[in-house]
Amino acid sequence: MGPSKRGKSTLKKIFNYFIQGIIILAPIGITAYLLYWLFDKVDGILRPYLNIPGLGFVIIIVFVILVGWVSSNYLMGGLIEFFDHWLEKTPGIKFIYSSIKDFFEAFAGDKRKFNKSVLINVFANDVWIVGFITDEEMEKFELGSSTIAVYVPQSYNFAGQLYILPRERVKPIESISAGQAMKYAVTGGVVDLDETEEKK
Repeated sequence: MGPSKRGKSTLKKIFNYFIQGIIILAPIGITAYLLYWLFDKVDGILRPYLNIPGLGFVIIIVFVILVGWVSSNYLMGGLIEFFDHWLEKTPGIKFIYSSIKDFFEAFAGDKRKFNKSVLINVFANDVWIVGFITDEEMEKFELGSSTIAVYVPQSYNFAGQLYILPRERVKPIESISAGQAMKYAVTGGVVDLDETEEKK
């Protein structure tokens, strides 16, 4: 092997090491940055009043936990339910409040929606998309019981698309959990589900 070939081989190895380093460090760095960003934003809410780094974050987290605990109490729960009902009936506020509330309840709580993962056949007979059933009652759109609503998340994005289609073009996913299906969809199919299962 000549000097020029050895030089090219060394450069190729260095480049491969660089790429490998990016693959390892990028997810760690981005995750750390997002956690820092979230911490800084939450902590910054009380910073004009409490200029002690981290204290505002702790107070807000404790406050959120306290609200959750109080809402589980029967008497206080009734008061919160009354306030919730009032917000949902107030013109102007109603649309914003109910939309945000429904969005959060879709991911957690008793009304969780993204727990029925399916494959849907939309564009062609042999093309399938990962989605989640969000509504099985399409009478409101005068489409009858033969159609259902399926939400399809976009890869590497917080957006998605809603499809209303015949039941026969929807196939339930039973071999993996809804959480795994969501992870697979939002990562564009690059996540290794077998590896994810082994880590649990």
